[in-house]
Amino acid sequence: MVQAAPVPFDPVATLRVVERWLSEAAERNLDLVVFPEAFIGGYPKGSAFGGVVGDRTTVGRDEFARYWNGAVEVPGPVTDRLGELAAGARTHLVIGVVEREYGTLYCSVLFFSDTGALLGKRRKLMPTGAERMIWGFGDGSTLDVHRTKLGRLGAVICWENMMPATRMAMYAQGIELYCAPTADSRESHHATMRHVAMEGRCFVLAANQCLRTRDFPADHPTPYGDDPEQLISRGGSSIIGPLGEVLAGPVLDQEVLLTADLDMGLIPRARYDFDPVGHYARPDVFRLHVDTTARRAVQTNDSLSPSPSADLPTTFT
Repeated sequence: MVQAAPVPFDPVATLRVVERWLSEAAERNLDLVVFPEAFIGGYPKGSAFGGVVGDRTTVGRDEFARYWNGAVEVPGPVTDRLGELAAGARTHLVIGVVEREYGTLYCSVLFFSDTGALLGKRRKLMPTGAERMIWGFGDGSTLDVHRTKLGRLGAVICWENMMPATRMAMYAQGIELYCAPTADSRESHHATMRHVAMEGRCFVLAANQCLRTRDFPADHPTPYGDDPEQLISRGGSSIIGPLGEVLAGPVLDQEVLLTADLDMGLIPRARYDFDPVGHYARPDVFRLHVDTTARRAVQTNDSLSPSPSADLPTTFT
């Protein structure tokens, strides 16, 4: 698992960062590599984008335009390159991106096999707080858990992990490798990750950025002062076993490739006395309905309309 800083708003430069970390992962023969939330595109912590209740500023609109231009189409040139990098490293890759469709951005997670195939994407259902100014809401159509040779692989993003229904939707699909890209480095979030591992009887891989003021463009407005070494995101990434045991981390204030050996045979042992969607469930009392249909404003001939932004000139190479 990678705890590092991307190049915010610059997907091409961030791809080089991804390539560097995947090269190290390949040297260690890692089977799965997880990157943090919004790694490609950037998590603009502290940014206001000129937004206040009832008004926006011209400068803020310019700032959002730069953010929009640094987001990625899925699929597209950036996803093609990520597939190549995953195949080159012979590893499964899970990575947070800022996805662009129409005039809206989404906080998404992409999944790649060790042959480079794009297995799918997962859009964040519920942006938190001011994230709602810049990110749209995902729907149930991407609440997938992917069957891989490593195990059942899925992702729940940041504070979605405090949404019990979202967790149950993952558990019901038999998730075993529960990836949790996040922007929260607090001890309280680490406690949440341990709870999720115990509740789901699965391995949890929580990845966060280690980000400093200097990692942003020099003209990017920030409330964190002028010290280039000021930490904006402290990390706190960790890997947790299915009984809540911490296998690696949490690591703070530094970039790191965090690793652990995961014994998948521990999962049925852990579920022996607790299975939240099996023998420990009470469907006679509680039931959850999950709507997995795609929710789009316009459909043509019963098919989803394409994103017009897909026809815009690309800045990717």
